[in-house]
Amino acid sequence: MTARSLRAAFDDMRDRFAVAGMDDAALDARLLLQEIAGVTAADLIARPEMPLDEAAATRLEEATLRRIAGAPVHRILGHRPFHGLDLKLSPETLEPRPDTEVLVDLVLPFLRDLESAGIAPLILDLGTGTGAIALALLKEVPGARATATDISPDALSTAQANAAENGLEGRVNFVLSHWFSAVRGKYHLIVSNPPYICSSDIAGLSREVRDHDPMAALDGGPDGLNAYRAISREAGKHLADGGRVAVEIGRDQGEDVIALFAAAGFVLCRLRKDLGDRDRAIMFAL
Repeated sequence: MTARSLRAAFDDMRDRFAVAGMDDAALDARLLLQEIAGVTAADLIARPEMPLDEAAATRLEEATLRRIAGAPVHRILGHRPFHGLDLKLSPETLEPRPDTEVLVDLVLPFLRDLESAGIAPLILDLGTGTGAIALALLKEVPGARATATDISPDALSTAQANAAENGLEGRVNFVLSHWFSAVRGKYHLIVSNPPYICSSDIAGLSREVRDHDPMAALDGGPDGLNAYRAISREAGKHLADGGRVAVEIGRDQGEDVIALFAAAGFVLCRLRKDLGDRDRAIMFAL
């Protein structure tokens, strides 16, 4: 039997994904084909008739069926890029997305200013998941150190593996903790991408999110604000003089989150929008 070419494999996946109603059918097909077949984007252009070996064809068909069934591409691949890092995923970690890079970029100038002033920044990342926020900040601020917490042992294990894979394991401590329950000491920056989806909205999420991201990382309670209440209530006890608290927020939550932190004595420092021009990340000071 003649082996299928790269072009034929790509066209088949793209067409099947499009029929299944996927918005990014061509991109999904390209990402899966490149990694599973071990080829590059240049190969797809310059060597479209390159034959696909039987083992790769089998794995590609399995991945295609998983994608059509609703599994996100990066869940199938088992990892995802984030702010210049490559991060492994696991069942109990939220898949890091570009929206969260907005939060990283919001706080970086503050951390760099501390480092320029001769201060080694201490970071607390609450609900770290894959470790995305903490590890991205450590990569960008060489003098910083971090404590990263999560309620899931699986998530902490994954984050620890990501730290090692990216050469950052010596600068981060992982702690099993429900928000601040096991946190000790004070930090220059407390940062979090907490669960912020209203419980009643969970059923309406895309199946890629609803069926594959951990519920504990999505469900923010009846109004989506439970995590912000917990963080605003306790953060001041763990904030160093001149420190900052920064959180990612959901659509239309800006005013409510600002009010919660204001009631706890915080003042708004900075707000940043995402590429869709929605409020996405907020930073506060005491």
